[in-house]
Amino acid sequence: MKKIVFMVVLLGMFAWAVYSFSAGGNNASKENQAKQQTDDAAQENQYGLEKGDMAPDFKLKTMDGEEVKLSDYRGKRVLVNFWATWCPPCRAEIPDLEKFHKNTDIVLLGVNLASQERSQTAVSKFIKKYEMTYPVLMDKNGLIAELYNIQPIPTSYLIDTKGRVFNKALGALNYDQMAAEYKNMN
Repeated sequence: MKKIVFMVVLLGMFAWAVYSFSAGGNNASKENQAKQQTDDAAQENQYGLEKGDMAPDFKLKTMDGEEVKLSDYRGKRVLVNFWATWCPPCRAEIPDLEKFHKNTDIVLLGVNLASQERSQTAVSKFIKKYEMTYPVLMDKNGLIAELYNIQPIPTSYLIDTKGRVFNKALGALNYDQMAAEYKNMN
């Protein structure tokens, strides 16, 4: 009887180890995909999401298929705005984002959480309806949202000319908030 109990326990531990290993492998694979989209500083774990940290680099495509890489904008001030069409606060801040984009030299990158959208056609119609003229990047697999720990949406990151996080805003921004932060950036 003791041998049977011992074998059942041993078999259960083996099954748990196999399950843990395989579940961990899926997470490791997703993390590896995200890391492949980061620059050398990110790969050396010299990046972060807090003020003063190097912003994690990423590469995404626009709706037209043009590839955009965050690090290509080093030397410029950048606002990265994560949004979705179904998000009411996102819709509310778009006119102010558009005005801010037109009135400053900031590079505004709108990262659409495409993995949470109904379709790319719905996103296209939304962009036209709201007359968005800044680049909209498609995060189709959600890796960049995961890399930037996006909760809630909208979330915006202001990135200075050196590629460092200057400010992080959770929730919708208005024009005055954007302009005030912009004045303090280098």
